[in-house]
Amino acid sequence: MSPRDNERKDAGGTFPFGRLIFFVTNNIHKFNEARMVLSEFNIATAMLRLKPPEIQDDSIENIAKTCALRASEETGLPVIVEDAGLFIDALGGFPGPYSSYVYRTIGKEGILKLLEGCGNRRAEFKSAVAFCSPNCEVKVFSGSVRGVISRTIRGESGFGFDPIFEPEGFSGLTFGELSVEEKNMVSHRSRALRKFAEWYRSLRQGSAGKAFK
Repeated sequence: MSPRDNERKDAGGTFPFGRLIFFVTNNIHKFNEARMVLSEFNIATAMLRLKPPEIQDDSIENIAKTCALRASEETGLPVIVEDAGLFIDALGGFPGPYSSYVYRTIGKEGILKLLEGCGNRRAEFKSAVAFCSPNCEVKVFSGSVRGVISRTIRGESGFGFDPIFEPEGFSGLTFGELSVEEKNMVSHRSRALRKFAEWYRSLRQGSAGKAFK
């Protein structure tokens, strides 16, 4: 039996509501945030380092959905994929679904440069969590948090644009200045994950997924 076959057995085979969910990501920080949130619902999570082809789309929901479907087809495992974006009001929602590319190219400094002299610094972080298991329809759960873009880079926690995003309700602190526990109280990712977890747990506790559609 191969290691992948063992993973399928531990996850409950092709049954969509097994004991273990595989989070598809190469970002350990994102995985740790997800693991902490899902543990609140007694959902065990394993990190699956896989990079399914990512489509170009204006919708983070479509991106997450497509990646989850391809990852589940490739592995035969129940998986979740999360895609997120920073949507800045004054920039017409840019960088949005292209946030990863923008971060790799111009980074936090580039975003601050684009907003120099701009009075409107309102922004929103959005997250889409897609779940897919073999022979099942993909389900997508969304979460968001409003805030503002800071004028300086602050904090060493988190990742990506966290050090320049001040979420509402935290007295001007950036995500980069919050602990993981504090960030998980309000973040876009945690809100999407909790919606997924509530749905997943309710089906496991109900009909054990027999009526899954």
